[in-house]
Amino acid sequence: MAKFDPSRPDFAPYGLSCERWTPGPMRRADRHNEIEINLLTGGHLTYLIGGRRETMTAGEIAVFWAAIPHQVLSVEDCPPYFVATLPMALFLQFGLPEKLTQPILHAAVARGPATEDDPQLLARWSRDLEAPSTESQRIVLLEMEARLRRLSAHLRPTSPQKPRGRGVAGMSSKAEAMAVFIARSYAQPLSIDDIADTVGLHPNYAMNLFKSMFGSTLSQYLTEHRVWHAQRLLASADRPVLEVAMEAGFTSLSRFNDVFRRSCGCSPREYRKAHRLGDRVT
Repeated sequence: MAKFDPSRPDFAPYGLSCERWTPGPMRRADRHNEIEINLLTGGHLTYLIGGRRETMTAGEIAVFWAAIPHQVLSVEDCPPYFVATLPMALFLQFGLPEKLTQPILHAAVARGPATEDDPQLLARWSRDLEAPSTESQRIVLLEMEARLRRLSAHLRPTSPQKPRGRGVAGMSSKAEAMAVFIARSYAQPLSIDDIADTVGLHPNYAMNLFKSMFGSTLSQYLTEHRVWHAQRLLASADRPVLEVAMEAGFTSLSRFNDVFRRSCGCSPREYRKAHRLGDRVT
């Protein structure tokens, strides 16, 4: 039975996996560059994901991008539950509908009704991946893609869909690499040139590629990560707002206040008052 190890390095990969996890509060947030699929068979658990509380419940399947800091805060009547992880590169290569991919890539949790077959399906993935062969991995990936496509059928469209074939894998991997670089480095001073240099692309081409894959500009995506970090600190730590702004990667308090209000509809202090977690974070 898997259990979160608070000493694991940030962004250490889980790879293609599916295991039953022992439910319990996490001592710190985790981050890894995989899509995470959660399936509870009873009770519920509450995460802090990107600065927001998200409660997963039995009877639904929930999917999110685990590069966003996520931390289980509390559990109630929750037996061991399934956690499957899918490397981001493979997720992008599936060419799934944008009404599923776009919310996930912008820190939302995609949810849909679980089926009576889901526990057996994820149990089979777990068995197949205990000592995986190339063929068993391929079968699991096909079933994961099919299950995610079924999930997308229950979601509302977020934007017009663009056809994406599997031939875009090379470009999607560069877009993914830029997204991961931002997820790892957003607290540092970053320019568009810095981000484009990581994948060997001209800045203009890098910006166009990223927007075509993720639906936002590099600057917007960088700002989103900084705001998510600030939300998490405001909710979980009693630290000065200026210190929160600096740690999240903002260069001035005025800039932080302006961006935060436009993103969240309130000031950082108002956000802290409404979302303070206090002693519930362990």
